[in-house]
Amino acid sequence: MEENKPHNDKSGGKHKHFNKNRNKNRPHSNHNDKNTDNQDPSTETNEEFSESINEITPIAEKENPTPKKVIVLPSKLVENKLVDKDDKTANQQKENNQDKKANPKQKQNNPPKPNKQNDRPKSQMSIPGDSRPDYDPNEKWAVANTDNEPKPEEIPEDTTDNNENNEVIDIGNLVRIGITIGDLNGVGIEVILKTFTDPRVAKLCVPIVYGSAKALAHHRKALNINQIGYNIIEQTNRARPGTLNVLNCWDEDVTIDLGQSNKKMGHYAFKALEIATQDLLKGKIDALVTAPVNKNLVNNDDAPFKGHTEYLTEQSKATESVMLLVSDKLKVGLVTNHIPIKDVARNITPAAIVQKLRIMDHSLRKDFGILRPRIAVLALNPHAGDDGLIGIEEQATISPAIEHARRQENMLVFGPFPADGFFGSHLYAEFDAVLAMYHDQGLVPFKALSFGHGVNFTAGLPIVRTSPDHGTAYDIAGKGIASEESFRAAIFMAIDVLKNRQLYNELRSNPLRKLSNNVRELATAEDEAIED
Repeated sequence: MEENKPHNDKSGGKHKHFNKNRNKNRPHSNHNDKNTDNQDPSTETNEEFSESINEITPIAEKENPTPKKVIVLPSKLVENKLVDKDDKTANQQKENNQDKKANPKQKQNNPPKPNKQNDRPKSQMSIPGDSRPDYDPNEKWAVANTDNEPKPEEIPEDTTDNNENNEVIDIGNLVRIGITIGDLNGVGIEVILKTFTDPRVAKLCVPIVYGSAKALAHHRKALNINQIGYNIIEQTNRARPGTLNVLNCWDEDVTIDLGQSNKKMGHYAFKALEIATQDLLKGKIDALVTAPVNKNLVNNDDAPFKGHTEYLTEQSKATESVMLLVSDKLKVGLVTNHIPIKDVARNITPAAIVQKLRIMDHSLRKDFGILRPRIAVLALNPHAGDDGLIGIEEQATISPAIEHARRQENMLVFGPFPADGFFGSHLYAEFDAVLAMYHDQGLVPFKALSFGHGVNFTAGLPIVRTSPDHGTAYDIAGKGIASEESFRAAIFMAIDVLKNRQLYNELRSNPLRKLSNNVRELATAEDEAIED
């Protein structure tokens, strides 16, 4: 009967019990097949299996009484690497050796029979399980053996630049990004190290950490971050691309107690910021990314310190700046920064609001490439004052400032909006930026929507400065759980702002002069006749 015919019968009959004999890699039962154990599966054709294309069985090692733990992968992927099926992998060679042991009559120099799947063009190859006409059931699956796991990458070595001639290293079109080390007891160094464990980040810029190589080594050991090395330099022009460069701002040893507030840490954090700011103003670096500090530890009677924004505004001799929190969802600027709530109302004036709007509008055009930005302005009082019932600041201060910016400054400004309904109804998505009256009014919704991947950008300065949207985080310092996402975003934003400013300046360089009324009249006048 036909159902008793072996599966290698070439008579063309239909094999009703074909599936029982389909997988030759399973132990064979006693049936009428002859020499099936020694048959090479690569010699089977598409015709023989035209009725079994939906049954796929990975190839396992033959005659192995104690099978090893294996992971079955598609044929083109072995250990996350692309594999050309024409190449013999170690596992395929191992299988061939086992075939030779099973058939000792085969000569050692006799090459294995060709796999018909490889005879077809690669563009016609299909994946296992594919029911298309070009599907070949003889296609093998590659087997990744977990016993041969890839060796771990070598730990990068730390280097010290010893160039006596102080030659400038060519960095091509890359920009030098200065990074202040922040509070040594916080998470600043941790997020810096984690950011640059990805070597691709150091290929986008030339990073220079202002601080101490000893402090970095302490954190690296404490956090077991061994995938990064650094290059110690004495001058910024010796910074190398493709690696993390460290410029020592002090030589003495510092006792680091992760997670603890220490007044000495404020001294070293400010020292790194001071040196980096001077290099930024001198053009030795192109932008500055600041790791978080504890303002209370940095502040002292001799040099009052309210924050990076105020300090850099003063050092760059800018008349005004805007603390702008930026994410892919929202941009929030502030009229007042780090002042008590009781002082907010008297610091909000029409002139202050117009000045902040002017800075925001210009920064959105120049730094973010928005041609015609739409800015929403929040009210100060609940329900926008309810027409003076709760407060008069909206009628007396905020609305006149908005009207002036719209009519006199030609800006697209709208408001004032009650803060709760504005964010609760997702109205912020209709605008390019939002101007809040005080710190928590803007930062609470911003961090609720974007915490962990937002960036603090100082708008209105001739220099570029960014920072992550979080603080020192003493409570998780030293635990290795701090996320570097916000710090990495700050690096990327600094690079983007520099490119946007360059493009902005190029597009507006050497503009055509406008024709005056007199020139237009002369251009349209008829030429006078010239008499001899």
